[in-house]
Amino acid sequence: MKYIIPKITFFVAKKKQKTIKLPIIIALTISIAIIILILYFTIDTDTLNQLAAAKIKYEFFVLAILLNILYWVLWGARLKVLSNAMDKNLNISLWKSTKIVIANLFLACITPSMAGGEPVRIHLLNKEGMSLGCSTAAVLGERLLDAIFVLAVVPIGVFIFKDEPAVQFLSAGLWIGVIVFVLFLMLFLYAILRPKKTKSFLIFISKKLSRFSKKKESQNKVINRINREVDNFSNGMTCFSGEKAALVKAGVITILFWSTGFMIPSMVLLGLGLDPFFIQSYAAQILLLVIIMMPTTPGSAGVAEVGIYGLYGVLIGTGEGSLIGVFIILYRFVTYHMNLIAGAFFQYRIFKSVASFSLDAIKKHDDKPECK
Repeated sequence: MKYIIPKITFFVAKKKQKTIKLPIIIALTISIAIIILILYFTIDTDTLNQLAAAKIKYEFFVLAILLNILYWVLWGARLKVLSNAMDKNLNISLWKSTKIVIANLFLACITPSMAGGEPVRIHLLNKEGMSLGCSTAAVLGERLLDAIFVLAVVPIGVFIFKDEPAVQFLSAGLWIGVIVFVLFLMLFLYAILRPKKTKSFLIFISKKLSRFSKKKESQNKVINRINREVDNFSNGMTCFSGEKAALVKAGVITILFWSTGFMIPSMVLLGLGLDPFFIQSYAAQILLLVIIMMPTTPGSAGVAEVGIYGLYGVLIGTGEGSLIGVFIILYRFVTYHMNLIAGAFFQYRIFKSVASFSLDAIKKHDDKPECK
């Protein structure tokens, strides 16, 4: 699954440059189009009157932005803990790990399931002096911790919203997401325990799919690539043996950094003069996370907005005078567009490219897969 297992694939620069520009356009177009539609159907005279009468508290909007920045820092702290545990000879600073996290946000925001950011983090960790295996292990460790966290808290979200008929239309996508998530987590663990069988299975699938591919590639080249990637994955994960303390510490940070992100919509609600719905909002964020992690549109644009409308419409209403449209705009700006802008800035600082950027810019290193 793209969310858990990073797809470390390197394409021909010319082709990738075209495909990177396209997701940017698609993600922004869908996101803006859906927001316009929501505003069209939710904004009326009553809404404007309520917005004018509301006691807007701008300090909570500022706090929402600061929480998003704290979210980046905590993500960087987790990456620092895992990276330094993987390689005792390196000591990546919190600032460097946070820069790596911010730089990965741009591609994460324009690819389904945030999969595009993972190769960026692996490459930048490798650039800091970590072996490819250790870099891969650190990023895979993040995905594993995220998976454990999501599976642990999903029942909370389901329990809180189980009696809400207004969100039933999201239930199918939610349960599909949970089932797919569990299946790929099982495959993820199986790949760690049985790398040889995993290679055989992937090679078998590759041969079957090659019949439908217009681009014919040497079978030996495909097999060598599969063997190399599975070896890097398996060897990287073995780096975690004996690092229980680091995993526990990273696990605690995982809870803190997701919980920090989950507090942002409550701050936006307070800024609009509405009730924060702390518990219900936390549950809504859990369910929303499951929905948007599925590989659908670039950056889950459109899918996220519809999910927010369905979940938060239950809390603040969707009828005449509702501020749901305004809430979606402000919330998505802080958690999506702000990430996109900051990620583009840091990506340009590092790779000297944004719109024409390609994963081919992330060059492979002749690095040993084993951790030091």
